[in-house]
Amino acid sequence: MNASRTARERVRAELVSEIKDVARRQLAVDGATGLSLRAVARELGMVSSAIYRYFPSRDELLTALIIEAFNAVGEAVETADAACPRDQYLDRWMTACRAIRTWALAHPHEYALIHGSPVPGYVAPQDTVGPAARDAFVMAGILRDADAAGKLTPRTAGLPPFPASFAEDAERLRETLFDPLPHDVILMSLMAWTSVYGTISFELFGMYNSVIEDPSATFDYNALTQAHLLGLTPGPQ
Repeated sequence: MNASRTARERVRAELVSEIKDVARRQLAVDGATGLSLRAVARELGMVSSAIYRYFPSRDELLTALIIEAFNAVGEAVETADAACPRDQYLDRWMTACRAIRTWALAHPHEYALIHGSPVPGYVAPQDTVGPAARDAFVMAGILRDADAAGKLTPRTAGLPPFPASFAEDAERLRETLFDPLPHDVILMSLMAWTSVYGTISFELFGMYNSVIEDPSATFDYNALTQAHLLGLTPGPQ
């Protein structure tokens, strides 16, 4: 009985994987708004009613693809950071940023799914929050490690004061990610991360076409500039 149940579970897992593979191909052609369970079933040679035993709705299939994409980029960043010496904070930052871009270029449609236009009518469930934060945990960890080592010296001179309305947000973020960094550094960190992802999005979505000839160098310059503003300094040589 146990062996039979294991075999059924294995068959189910393989079919679920095939469904998601076909759905990813649909994303490449029609985008997230064009994802159709009936079309996926048709390509797999299934009756349309059968696919609902695996994914009761299009939104559940979307959620599965979104979680996989977030986990994939998160794993890429974690792996890249883990390969760096712990006391090389600037190298860790640059390596993590480059890992995101490398993953995005290799998986543009999955990147568009998680960082492109929202899908009308779709509301991401709580299940997506943890996977979505994996890369942010790496970024925050680099900053916390640098701060603990006295290697984080934010260049805040001449910058406007952070908005008072951000204080509550900063305190919440400090509890989950950034403790013990001060509010202004937390906000600068968010702006840096936004800039890194924005540069990737501009490249992938064609905003740099006929504008930037070397997007790799531009990306590195931006990531390095953000690190400079945050005050990430190299570790011991």
